[in-house]
Amino acid sequence: MKHKRKTRTLSPAMQLTWNIAQVLIGALILAVSFNLFLRPNGIASGGVAGVSVLVERVAGVQPAVTQWLLNIPLFIAAILILGKKFGAKSLLGSTVFPFYVLLTSHIPTPTQNPLLAAIYGGIGVGLGLAIVFRGGGSTGGLDLAAQMLHRLTGIPYNLAVVCFDGAVIIGTAIIISPEVALYALISLFVTSKTIDFAQNGLQLSKVAFIISERSEELEKLILNDLDRGLTKLKGEGGYTGQARNVIMVVVAQNEVARLKQTVAKHDPSAFVIISSTAEVLGEGFKPYQK
Repeated sequence: MKHKRKTRTLSPAMQLTWNIAQVLIGALILAVSFNLFLRPNGIASGGVAGVSVLVERVAGVQPAVTQWLLNIPLFIAAILILGKKFGAKSLLGSTVFPFYVLLTSHIPTPTQNPLLAAIYGGIGVGLGLAIVFRGGGSTGGLDLAAQMLHRLTGIPYNLAVVCFDGAVIIGTAIIISPEVALYALISLFVTSKTIDFAQNGLQLSKVAFIISERSEELEKLILNDLDRGLTKLKGEGGYTGQARNVIMVVVAQNEVARLKQTVAKHDPSAFVIISSTAEVLGEGFKPYQK
């Protein structure tokens, strides 16, 4: 088995300070990306930020003003419907993000190419949101609206998010142009992938299920030679009805070949299922974060 790693734990005060810092940093990256790429190119890729782009095009209202005007009632409604604890998580982000947008509104855009703006804006927004999420915060906006819709109607949260973001994209197609709406979809896609990458990284792990008549021998090899922990499961053959031992083991990407070679060498008739897993927390892998 792998030795346990000593992890440093922050005091509650230090942890709170670090969480606040992450929300502030993430919101700043989000605002800068919005003003550098999305706003000047009219790319409204969802959320209150996207609504503010459309309002500016129609009425000339500063995006930060629209964001505050929308976030404040949404925040109050979230406290009433979702509870004080949930609303408190959104207070800092939903307040400071429009301030950062106002503060960085005069930064000139480095590109007028809408495709480049959609891609780089999506990356920046995704990175900023990922940092805010790691700090346990939220930038409020239509995310709160989706949570409330889910609570009140039972509509799945992901579907509610799609509905609100879809409405913004449709608004972009009507108010600006269908072509810009397509760029907004690209930006939204890049944002989601960037969030996944920032939270999980490239170190994808593999989970393997091994069904073998020589499971005890394989268990010793995995524990000692591969230096990986495992879990023993009990199964039953669907056709034969016979009891089967199932070994579940999680390995890093570069350990998959060694695992397959070990199984093939000691039990060529073993049945092995290997699949990817986005994130593994615990001893020998990624430590827990508070």
